[in-house]
Amino acid sequence: VQLVESGGGLVQAGGSLRLSCVVSGSIFSINTMGWYRQAPGTQLELVAQIASGGSTKYADSVKGRFTISRDNANNTVLLQMNSLKPEDTAVYYCKGTANVGGYWGQGTQVTVSS
Repeated sequence: VQLVESGGGLVQAGGSLRLSCVVSGSIFSINTMGWYRQAPGTQLELVAQIASGGSTKYADSVKGRFTISRDNANNTVLLQMNSLKPEDTAVYYCKGTANVGGYWGQGTQVTVSS
């Protein structure tokens, strides 16, 4: 399984970005897809995840601002990020979780300027 993220960049506070994660390989093994982030000097944290049935979960810090969705036809998971804040600055990683383990993308940098 391979995961490739895109869509990161530099944006002003209050702006929006949309991250994409394209999944290829043995995608049938993937149950849950998620977005994680890690800022310098901090631990990796779960931002949002979506199960195969469509149920979602969000970190409290992004509820109401971020939306995770799946485009099954294109094997893509999206993260729409609105009302971005400087504290959202981090490297964002896509993760696919299967029964045998997890698969990670290479990460994409999101920088929010104040």
